[in-house]
Amino acid sequence: MEVIVAKTAGFCFGVKRAVDQVYRQLEEGQGPIYTYGPIIHNEEVVRELAGRGVQIIEDEKDLEAISGGTVIIRSHGVPRRIYEVLEKKQLHVVDATCPFVKKIHRIVYEHSKKGADVLIIGNDGHPEVEGIKGWCTGKVTVLGTQKEAEEFCADKSSPLCIVSQTTFNYKKFDKLVEIILKMGYDRIDILNTICSATEERQSEARKIAARADAMIVIGGSHSSNTRKLYEICQKECEDTYYIQTLKDLDIRLLPSRGCVGITAGASTPNNLIEEVSKQCQI
Repeated sequence: MEVIVAKTAGFCFGVKRAVDQVYRQLEEGQGPIYTYGPIIHNEEVVRELAGRGVQIIEDEKDLEAISGGTVIIRSHGVPRRIYEVLEKKQLHVVDATCPFVKKIHRIVYEHSKKGADVLIIGNDGHPEVEGIKGWCTGKVTVLGTQKEAEEFCADKSSPLCIVSQTTFNYKKFDKLVEIILKMGYDRIDILNTICSATEERQSEARKIAARADAMIVIGGSHSSNTRKLYEICQKECEDTYYIQTLKDLDIRLLPSRGCVGITAGASTPNNLIEEVSKQCQI
């Protein structure tokens, strides 16, 4: 059986950078170490860090209860008000926000300060989207489906700024923007802020799934980008399986001959991808 592992599978730049910063703080040992929310959407990584003493701050109430130590801002970013609380409490802060997400923060902050309404194309409630919303000073809307795009309505006398969650489906973004453009907004800035690594990962996954007899997608249960990879692969390959760890893989479901493709979300460690690949080749 042929096993094809996507070259783009595994930690993206922003995730690797965030995880590396947590380990660096563990080595330097500056008191209690906290992350504002899980540092990345991978339960195995978060569990391993917890075993080394890294604690998770779930919300602002938890943050207010902290009196010292180091707070690491998650790769997904946080609202502007969280920085204000951290500064007020004079905590040691390590900002591990993905630079591509920080760019979106600057875009929406500058546009909304100038009076523009902001439209975020993404998954409402996702921590990255919640962070982006927290940098808007005016009206902000989140939509992620065709129905929501068709029902979207904003003041056409105001400028409109459109951005995207970095891990959103590239083709779906274009489709939703196309719907908005037909509504006749005169002053509209469209910024495709989907990370280039996301686009490459989705494109490669689609190509592999199209030729595979079975497809395995590896990632955390809360990973938005992994879910999107699964949806993309499932359209091309009916026998697509979403697993979190090697123990979730039922090798009996795979064909004895043919081709098995493997891809993984941006928060999936490389060692896990290697373990799954080796198991498929046994």
